Amino acid sequence: MEKIKKIRELTGAGVMDVKRALDESGQDEKKALEILKVRGIEKAQKKSDRETSQGLVDAYVHLGKVGCLVEVNCETDFVARNEDFKKFVHEIALQAASSEAKNVEELLNEPYFRDGDKTIHDLVHAIIQKTGENIKVKKFAKFVLGEEDK
Repeated sequence: MEKIKKIRELTGAGVMDVKRALDESGQDEKKALEILKVRGIEKAQKKSDRETSQGLVDAYVHLGKVGCLVEVNCETDFVARNEDFKKFVHEIALQAASSEAKNVEELLNEPYFRDGDKTIHDLVHAIIQKTGENIKVKKFAKFVLGEEDK
């Protein structure tokens, strides 16, 4: 049970999904995490055609010098009001503010600033697995004090 609890905290995966992954991996936590990651990517790909007409816009401003607005879409307003989704959207705003990315695709391929072993794509797949909905980072805009428009 302790392994299941630990892996659930890391991944947000359901109890039965974690149990199956541990069983398949012979109780090896690292292998179980990899199995869950692969399954999360597969789930995300299956959901990628679903319409995302709900979501949130969030902002982050750093010391009054750098600001960023992001729009992240999901399928339902139920998920848009979920605390995990709200935290995820804010993390995307933080990432975009600290990023040199010029577009969403570049942003998605960047290493996550809190954990360089993960990309933003990995975060998106994790929240899709957690919520069961298609989620897309739609757009972002970054403002830097004194920077010329491009």
